Amino acid sequence: MSAADLWLVVGLGNPGPGYAANRHNVGQMVVAELADRMRASFKTHKANAQVAEGRVVPGGPRFVLAKPNTYMNVSGGPVNGLLKFYDLPPEQLIVVHDELDIPFDTLKLKQGGGHGGHNGLRDIIAATGSSDFLRVRVGIGRPPGRMQAADFVLQNFSSVERQTLPNLVSDAADAVELIAGSGLTAAQLKVHTA
Repeated sequence: MSAADLWLVVGLGNPGPGYAANRHNVGQMVVAELADRMRASFKTHKANAQVAEGRVVPGGPRFVLAKPNTYMNVSGGPVNGLLKFYDLPPEQLIVVHDELDIPFDTLKLKQGGGHGGHNGLRDIIAATGSSDFLRVRVGIGRPPGRMQAADFVLQNFSSVERQTLPNLVSDAADAVELIAGSGLTAAQLKVHTA
């Protein structure tokens, strides 16, 4: 197996059942969906993360799916530890995260760039010394009224949103597969024009 076939896919979120359904945890929902597709279960890794390994399709790209055991704003340590453990460059890292600046039920894919105020991304960039990783940005929309963004992301999805959420999570998992299998440009063409 060459490293070019191996992808580290990190779903950002906060640990514990109290946060599991929060908007901030949509990244972890996506890696859980990918693990289901691989029929793989998460196991504790020494890099302070839960990790599942496998392929979604036989002969397809090999994935290391990871959910850091840390809180969102200190995700960088586990991510850097996993990159080192699997000897992967940042270009083989796909981070799946919530994005306030994109409407709910919308996905945007990109490589590199800043953190846009997202504390999980900020910490990963600081810990790895690179912003060249790929991002699957899962739109959660802006908070209503005068609600603070920090409060909004720690709320569960609304009942209306929950009706669409399984499709959004599935589409984001598809996007991860597309990036790994066909490359970012092909994935962007499919996802951004859908």
